[in-house]
Amino acid sequence: MHGPGSAAWLLVALCAATGAYCLLRMRSGVEEQRRTAGSEALMGFGMALMAIPATVITPPRTAWALYAVVFGAAALRALWASRSSAHHVHHLVGTFAMAYMAVGMAAAPSGHAGHGGAGAPLVTGLLLLYFAGYVLWSGARLVPVATAGGGPPVSGWGDRPELARACRLSMGIGMVAMLLTV
Repeated sequence: MHGPGSAAWLLVALCAATGAYCLLRMRSGVEEQRRTAGSEALMGFGMALMAIPATVITPPRTAWALYAVVFGAAALRALWASRSSAHHVHHLVGTFAMAYMAVGMAAAPSGHAGHGGAGAPLVTGLLLLYFAGYVLWSGARLVPVATAGGGPPVSGWGDRPELARACRLSMGIGMVAMLLTV
């Protein structure tokens, strides 16, 4: 996942900020929003850690294996949750992609991690297509649409659907950037 220095730090900042906002969203009064925000916070912070430039820290293979276990477990949780909500299918794909990248980094020869060839080209390509499509779709959903009446009043930062969509868009963009370096 380690790309050029300045781009990697921008990705770290974007993913960490997204993860932090998702933690704020966990204060919502709606239980489903809290659970979703928790999953997205895990993704945001996990992506931030994975994007830290290799010149700063090169995690040992055991760290990548631990990432694979954590995100593999998160994928199983998302698979279970997808029975009740289609949105969890996206979480399933995202957590699978994180586990896939972690396995690729753990399996990569020492010194070659993050320089391509750490994953199966077909799987990487399919994930890239999915996340590129997701970014375009979620970006289009952010475009304001004129409404006849105002919606219900928003009670706090954790219940703002447009900010939640912006977070998901940010993580989708980050995922595309990370998959390009696999």
